[in-house]
Amino acid sequence: MSRIGKQNISVPAGVKVAVNAGAKTVSLTGPKGSTSFTHQPQVRVAYDDASKSIACTLDDPTKIDEGNRRALWGTTRAILDKMVIGVANGYSRKLEVVGVGWTAKAQGKKLVLTVGFCNPIELVIPSTVTVTIENNTIITIAGVDAQQVGAFASLVRSQRKPEPYNGKGIKYSDEVIQRKKGKAFGA
Repeated sequence: MSRIGKQNISVPAGVKVAVNAGAKTVSLTGPKGSTSFTHQPQVRVAYDDASKSIACTLDDPTKIDEGNRRALWGTTRAILDKMVIGVANGYSRKLEVVGVGWTAKAQGKKLVLTVGFCNPIELVIPSTVTVTIENNTIITIAGVDAQQVGAFASLVRSQRKPEPYNGKGIKYSDEVIQRKKGKAFGA
């Protein structure tokens, strides 16, 4: 038995669930947006409106595990749980641009980073993600899908990773940079 897969997912008020068993899709709509997911045919997904919960089961639990059926069961449940949290509350990631004269600007559907290179870096913002910038140095990336928010935040950070000597670069707001001493002069 999958320890994760057998747990039901409680659906908060304001979130609408639509399960299409024939097409193997689950659609969720909430205050932060909507999303859908197509699950594997080995897993059954059912929504109980009375108890406001989503249950994931295997199509035939007595069948011998052929490859990754149990893994698909737990993965499907985990993805649906993240989707419920995303449409109800949303996901966000904060990044800080650290460096003298280093800035970030949102120009239309592009994020423009000026981080010490001769030319500014332009990144296209995905349609499922919103980017807000405070004081030209704090970037907040928000959206319904945790994977897309994290992937875009990682892409932005990879443009200029923080370095350990001066601490300059783009870092997550909760990230701690281990600082190094540098050269000692005049020993």
